[in-house]
Amino acid sequence: MKIAVLSDIHGNFQALESVMKDVEENRCEKVLCLGDLAMAGPQPRAVIDFVKKQQNWIVIQGNTDKMIAEFTKEILENTKSSFPVMANALLDDILYIEEDRKEYLRNLPPQKELEIEGVKILMVHGSPRRNNEDILPDMPLKTIEEIIEGTDADLIFCGHTHVPCGYQTNKKQTVVNVGSVGRPMTKEPKACYVIADIQDGGFSIEHRFIDYDRYTAAEILRMRGFDGAEKLAQMILQPTERHL
Repeated sequence: MKIAVLSDIHGNFQALESVMKDVEENRCEKVLCLGDLAMAGPQPRAVIDFVKKQQNWIVIQGNTDKMIAEFTKEILENTKSSFPVMANALLDDILYIEEDRKEYLRNLPPQKELEIEGVKILMVHGSPRRNNEDILPDMPLKTIEEIIEGTDADLIFCGHTHVPCGYQTNKKQTVVNVGSVGRPMTKEPKACYVIADIQDGGFSIEHRFIDYDRYTAAEILRMRGFDGAEKLAQMILQPTERHL
């Protein structure tokens, strides 16, 4: 069975549309989504509505989904102290996204275990320990093994960092960061997701890099008009750093 694994759409409907076209062309039977559907993006409502309608998707909650759904002044102040542009985006998203859409984000599970074709899969956003823990390229394997200690999944999918990578541990567990659909942090700013081909207890993994209409996405984000929207729009066109 071929499955698509997506993460970190961040309201980028243009990127999502192009990725879903590739998913369909590759005849994936199921989609796993690792969260961060909406925050700080061009069209968060459109992305939430699209995801809600899908029958063959399994979706978990990302850290920014939780921030939108459970917004408090403390969350805002903590974000503002480290990432002021993201705090401005969060504040605008709170006003922009209606309560029924927030309720959908609120009810998403933080993690999900499932089994496909004899392969145990664990879906997380950041890591099995925390929804905002980074799994990045070139980390020591010992660190990765510490992060996933206590899990028994054959295959662990994560996102959060917007940077694709993968690891095989000494216990034969595979950890795959699927990258980001909506705000990729790669040299070429193409939408990134994973196709996993799972058969008879084994699997292969392919990171897919998909071009899309970045200029339209950036312009829509720019037009939202909150303080910092221009910087976030530029990140869609030319990524420089994960947070602002």
